[in-house]
Amino acid sequence: MQLPLCLLALCAAVVCVSANRTFVVDYENDRFLKDGQPFRFIAGSFHYFRAHPDTWQKHLRTMRAAGLNAVTTYVEWSLHNPRDGAYVWRGIADLERFIRLAVAEDLLVILRPGPYICAERDMGGFPYWLLTKYPNIRLRTADIDYLNEVRIWYSVLFAHISQYLYGNGGPIIMVQVENEYGSYSACDGNYRTWLRDETQSHVKDKAVLFTNDGPSVLRCGKIPGVLATLDFGATRDLSNTWQRLRRFQPNGPLVNAEYYPGWLTHWTEPMANVSTNGIIGTFINMLDSGASVNLYMFFGGTNFGFTAGANENGPGNYLADITSYDYDAPMTEAGDVTSKYQTLRSIIGRYIPLPDVPVPQPSPKRAYGIVRLTSCCSLLSPEGRQILATGVVRATRPKTFEALNQYSGLVLYETWLPRFKRDPSILHVPGLADRAYVYVDNELVGILARETPIFDLPLSASAGSLLQLLVENQGRINYGQQINDFKGLTQDVTLDKKVLNNWNMTKYPLESVEDLLQLVAQSNAPEADAAQEDIQNLKLPRKLLRSGPAIYASILRINSEQELADTYLDMSGWGKGVVFINGENLGRYWPLVGPQVTLFVPAPVLKVGNNRLIVVEYQQAPITQQLVFRDKPILNARS
Repeated sequence: MQLPLCLLALCAAVVCVSANRTFVVDYENDRFLKDGQPFRFIAGSFHYFRAHPDTWQKHLRTMRAAGLNAVTTYVEWSLHNPRDGAYVWRGIADLERFIRLAVAEDLLVILRPGPYICAERDMGGFPYWLLTKYPNIRLRTADIDYLNEVRIWYSVLFAHISQYLYGNGGPIIMVQVENEYGSYSACDGNYRTWLRDETQSHVKDKAVLFTNDGPSVLRCGKIPGVLATLDFGATRDLSNTWQRLRRFQPNGPLVNAEYYPGWLTHWTEPMANVSTNGIIGTFINMLDSGASVNLYMFFGGTNFGFTAGANENGPGNYLADITSYDYDAPMTEAGDVTSKYQTLRSIIGRYIPLPDVPVPQPSPKRAYGIVRLTSCCSLLSPEGRQILATGVVRATRPKTFEALNQYSGLVLYETWLPRFKRDPSILHVPGLADRAYVYVDNELVGILARETPIFDLPLSASAGSLLQLLVENQGRINYGQQINDFKGLTQDVTLDKKVLNNWNMTKYPLESVEDLLQLVAQSNAPEADAAQEDIQNLKLPRKLLRSGPAIYASILRINSEQELADTYLDMSGWGKGVVFINGENLGRYWPLVGPQVTLFVPAPVLKVGNNRLIVVEYQQAPITQQLVFRDKPILNARS
């Protein structure tokens, strides 16, 4: 399909404006008008921050080949503004490049800037430092501190993207105001109208503003003067669902802005799967009714690094999201098409013309085989503390990660135990967020966990005198009422009801790959290498790390460009931790509980020559200290 000259210019980062470029809602006739002509979108969600930038173009082309005419993406505030006053717009945060690539693939863009996005991301996309700067902030309300920070963020964001609004010559036809606000208990009308006006001040009439909510919560989700859309999965009563929308919005196009072909998964749960047969009936019925539909997700991708969030399914029921965001989507985590994709493509082709774009072939996969690692050192060793710790804070009472101005990773809380009155005595750690490895005199004595929940541990008087709680942030809550999710020790710790004071807090954010490499180099351990061996039935005896998390390192040697391919790192036999390859944090692993056992490694992360692999393991490791690169994922099992 020949692109308009204006859009070709945009691909070269030059925007030309046509007086006839408009995208509006025709309320009288219940439809959208694009340049004065009736229009409906069949779109798919793809979050740029869940894929390596070098794969964006192929993924977008695969979406266009399915017949989609638009791509929907959230904008993650925390990605672009990781520290107060600091902004990032390169690499995986290069939103403008993503938009230009969408144009090059003949896709319109539906932008969801939040500022709250949920998305199963840490703190729903909010930057953690809001809790550092304003410990009592009331997010998603008319709290003046919150509004001020949103205004600053939006002024920066829209300075980058205003040129890409449809009325300015770009592809962005719609911009969301908030996200599923009807499900948030605050139900703050002043905030909703303020955010509408703030967003409108940047968008003006150059794109359509919209909200998105479940059918039963429109009372607090609908904003006057903003197009309301719904999100829902397969249903046997579509007409009743649309009627719920019509009670709040009598006219306008019918839109399902999140139609679910798959679903999210938490650690310890079986992998969520949604059958193709279960979703096609409602999909066809929506298209028959003239609705516009966005498939969430069409491509899921990966929660790299520490970006995965968590949910609280009722008080005290904490559930951390897995690293993979495969979502049982029509495209796999690697971006390959599935049978679900082919079925949806054949349906889409009945309603809008399929483009003359061949469906891309699956990306190459490679099983690089077994890699043996060498043990470097303990995180809590003098060398580990000296190189990896970013500071020690002393205080009478324990401080949260946010009070320590730390995003993620680990914090070591240490204090001296008082004289025991009983043997054993009960250590009580209420408000633990999220997981604590408990040591006494550098010896592991137990694990406490929010998701279990277990906050009590008997300690023997013979165990020793130095109490050490190494606390892991497993992901801030991304949905519901508890998104002010402070991490670490959020309440006093007691031993037989006696409050423990005078804490040393050592910060291990695990953000500096350079520090990890320095620690490995200093250990002078020989570098292990990959070995092509039988990996079909690998059974690994394990050992508990009793003196703290350990660092392991290895080299994956790749000899030629032809050997570069996507691969999957099988963490069977390992316990819980994170993996870095060539400086890239692939995300959290936890094969002990599953369901995810492998970590996806995109080919662009790898290179010809030596690929440096570092594992930070928190609790157990195979005695053989080995792992496996496979050519297929394991997403629904346990180690």
